[in-house]
Amino acid sequence: MKQVRRARKLRKEMSLPEVLLWQQLQKRPGGYRFRKQFPLTPYTADFACLSARLLIEIDGESHERGTQPRLDEARDRFTAAQGFRTLRLPATEILKNMEGCLTAIVIACRQAGPPPPSLRDGPPPRSGEDPEEDQ
Repeated sequence: MKQVRRARKLRKEMSLPEVLLWQQLQKRPGGYRFRKQFPLTPYTADFACLSARLLIEIDGESHERGTQPRLDEARDRFTAAQGFRTLRLPATEILKNMEGCLTAIVIACRQAGPPPPSLRDGPPPRSGEDPEEDQ
């Protein structure tokens, strides 16, 4: 429960690059669905695509200093053991090249396979509506 509260708090305190990327990820690029501030105890990923088992981390300049690179490596090993790959994007790259970042995200998702049919093809037909019957 503590991890969920932390994730909720982080959702309200997103950085500018995170907010801008989230606005694009909500459009389901490549047909993939994303979650923001996804808790994976003891960590919280900036974004996650569960169908592709992909975590997306937005790294500011502090990720290049001191012990942070080693901590990031340990975190990536932990999440890999949970079955997730991690794509790390520099915050400056999101601000300068959003299209390139989205392309990298979709490519990383596709490496795990296509999005589930329900996301690719839209919502299922309503009860009594069968698109096959119209033909």
